[in-house]
Amino acid sequence: QVQLVESGGGLVQAGGSLRLSCAASGSILTANAMVTANAMGWYRQAPGNQREVVATITSVGTTNYADSVKGRFTISRGNAKNTVLLQMNSLKPEDTSVYYCNIFAPDGRIYWGQGTQVTVSS
Repeated sequence: QVQLVESGGGLVQAGGSLRLSCAASGSILTANAMVTANAMGWYRQAPGNQREVVATITSVGTTNYADSVKGRFTISRGNAKNTVLLQMNSLKPEDTSVYYCNIFAPDGRIYWGQGTQVTVSS
């Protein structure tokens, strides 16, 4: 099994910044020493809305962003294996959501964290 734990959410005023962290663990992630990183991503879901992609990073470090966050958010790898960060700057009230982290594991499945709430006040 794979577990993901997100942290760093909270309440911030518009224009402020937050940094989210996600750490994935599980024996399947470390079984193959040749695999140095797995694709990971950040998604968000506001009440009444579908979950949407925010940013993703591939196993080789290629990043992609939703148009709504380009230039404001940055996804990066943490120092520990299978950790991913999301630096969020110039936050807007419409960024208010529950943010979820996921990982594409070697078994071909996608695992999700429990989510962390981000609230941006106007």
